[in-house]
Amino acid sequence: MEQAVASCVALLRTLADREWGGGKTGRLEWSCHETAFHIAEALISYAANLAGRAQNDYVPFEITLDDGADSHGLIQVIETTGALLTATIRTTPPEVRAFHPYPFRSANREGFAAMGIAEVLLHTYDIAEEFGVAYEPPAELPEFVLTRIFPHVQPGPDHWRTLLWATGRGDLPGRAPVTEWRWRNNLVIPTDRLTLQGVTPAAAADLSAGGDGGFNWVVGGPFEGTREAAGMTLKAYETGVHRPEFGLFVLVRKEDGLAVGGMGFHGVPDEEGRAEVGYDLVEGARGRGYASEALDALSEWALARDDVQLLCAIVEADNLPSQGVTSRAGYVRATVEEERAAQERHDMDPALRLYVRGERPTAA
Repeated sequence: MEQAVASCVALLRTLADREWGGGKTGRLEWSCHETAFHIAEALISYAANLAGRAQNDYVPFEITLDDGADSHGLIQVIETTGALLTATIRTTPPEVRAFHPYPFRSANREGFAAMGIAEVLLHTYDIAEEFGVAYEPPAELPEFVLTRIFPHVQPGPDHWRTLLWATGRGDLPGRAPVTEWRWRNNLVIPTDRLTLQGVTPAAAADLSAGGDGGFNWVVGGPFEGTREAAGMTLKAYETGVHRPEFGLFVLVRKEDGLAVGGMGFHGVPDEEGRAEVGYDLVEGARGRGYASEALDALSEWALARDDVQLLCAIVEADNLPSQGVTSRAGYVRATVEEERAAQERHDMDPALRLYVRGERPTAA
């Protein structure tokens, strides 16, 4: 956040003695003065929501400029509001989430950081474009934004130009122009004892490389299955087929904020609305019902969607604990005919067992 604000004010100071009060800025309907003030408004509103733990709406206040405040004063306001958001991000625990409307009505401190950086970079670009000067931030900043709140956007060879394209501000070879866009904070699904926290591409990259993904794990975590699933998530992101709500979730215990396992989908639903789920728990967290509780909540969320008709879990024949997890989460053993159809259509190993929840498949 600090680096983004520093990049912004360094550019704005070179323009401070020019006229900021003209017409619209670039593709926006605001003047340069209004665009710069919007940056400050966004930063302070994000800081307020995160610091105040707002849950249902923005904290109800506005900031105003003193009469006669010029561009130099406005730059100082951007520096100050940026410092406030930076301090808030640094002092907020990682498990805290606060209100932001899109798309799942909350964000954590990393999401607010990414949103704040996006506001700063993109609107600095808008102002620079209006004055006909070049602006390019440090490459790690647009990469941070893309891998946190643009998980649905396939990465390109240049992070800055990919972000500009993704927000309707530029072109990328081989990609259609963007006319409407939204960033996407990660989905979080609560249960009685857990939260299922959607894994961003940045977290997936860290997990698959042997890191913790930004989570505090119980002793022994994360389990190898979670790392493999993170690698699948990262591959889907890199190839442009990732849909974050059908990716990987980390199971975080509410009582202490520790991650105890991973759960998610093996891909988006197929044309018949079928999706496969998978899960694992750190060994020390097993036997407490966490997996069943999480699987039930994830399944409820998925089956409430129009694009999901059936959820499948494939379990080894001798893995009785895992079969118990699926049964307690409302899954039933498929019939012999249904398993045979899955073996033929999806190359399922005959030694595995198929469990399903939702609308039963029709044997083919």
